[in-house]
Amino acid sequence: MSEQMIQFPTSSDIYLEANGKKIAVVQNYRSVSKRTEKTIEAFGEAEPVATIASQKAYQLELTRLYATDEAISDGISFYDLEDFSLVIVKPDRRVVYTGCNWSRIAETGQLSETVAEEITLVAAKRVETPA
Repeated sequence: MSEQMIQFPTSSDIYLEANGKKIAVVQNYRSVSKRTEKTIEAFGEAEPVATIASQKAYQLELTRLYATDEAISDGISFYDLEDFSLVIVKPDRRVVYTGCNWSRIAETGQLSETVAEEITLVAAKRVETPA
């Protein structure tokens, strides 16, 4: 009897996109989706009678971002980016976070490299489509 190891699909391509152009490639990402729940309480009841889901919030932590040659020649700066997208291409689907803005940037630099070590993003929307 042979054992099969279950493998989860991993990203084959992760990048930032602005105005239809790939502006940076990303080595790693971490996605946190949040939604707060509101409870509905009724007078005389010991427990809430219902819950209501509120809006979703997406926070993404990216590490090791490399600006593309085209972005460098266009003079694009991570600090000036607004309303861009994060694209994550997986073997079975494509996940796109749109309406992104950065909330934190941490850099570690080396000569001749345009690298942002860590960027935390907040995205307005998440769309998942088949590959």
